[in-house]
Amino acid sequence: MAQLRLDVEYDGTDLCGYQRQANGPTVQGHLEEVLSRMFDAPIVVTGASRTDAGVHARGQVVTLRPPRALPLEGLRRGLNSMLPETIAVRAVTEVGDDFHPRLSATGKHYRYQLWLRPSRAPRLRAWAWHRFTPLDRPAMAAAAAGLVGEHDFAAFRAVGCTALTTRRLIRSIDLVELEPDLLAIEVRGNAFLRNMVRILAGTLVDVGEGRLEPGQMPEILASGDRARAGQTAPAHGLCLMEVCYDGVRVGPPPRLPAL
Repeated sequence: MAQLRLDVEYDGTDLCGYQRQANGPTVQGHLEEVLSRMFDAPIVVTGASRTDAGVHARGQVVTLRPPRALPLEGLRRGLNSMLPETIAVRAVTEVGDDFHPRLSATGKHYRYQLWLRPSRAPRLRAWAWHRFTPLDRPAMAAAAAGLVGEHDFAAFRAVGCTALTTRRLIRSIDLVELEPDLLAIEVRGNAFLRNMVRILAGTLVDVGEGRLEPGQMPEILASGDRARAGQTAPAHGLCLMEVCYDGVRVGPPPRLPAL
């Protein structure tokens, strides 16, 4: 049977992340449970990004190989009627056998949201990190410029990250005001280490609040020391916006760890 691609959106607030696990609900777990019921056979799906608990997605990409054919639009509608309200399948398409949601990706776009007003915003409580103090945005932009490019980002990965290489390419980091007091840090790169975007966001906030200087970014990168970088921003402000398959890859493709 043809391999299928699902474009999936979810609110990660009450989920234990993308990857299936025994201790709570996950995106992969819900998808596999519903698909297995629909096809009356065990179904395993593969995702482009193993988002953490609390992280959201607008553009997660998942593949599966079903045991029999179903109309694609009917499959999409059936999935959305059975999945929890926090998960939705936006599109179902056929892809070639050589397509892999992670290894075929040429880049990812993440957004980290900051709410910058003393009073809280209930509608954003699960979608933006509330900071009470003003941020020095020009300093943050200068620090971001020092992180763009291909570097060893060992200082910006979580303890326990098992990536085979820590070199990554950041194509751009932009500060975008989505609305008054709602600031987005838009990060685009070829691939990311575990918690890398959250550490980048936390480091930029530390710069914006005066705990780090923009000129320290090259030193932090060169050190490879996680303790030199800033805090890890909370998971709930992060959203996977898009996984790119544009045929343009800069640097080596990310490799799967040996089994």
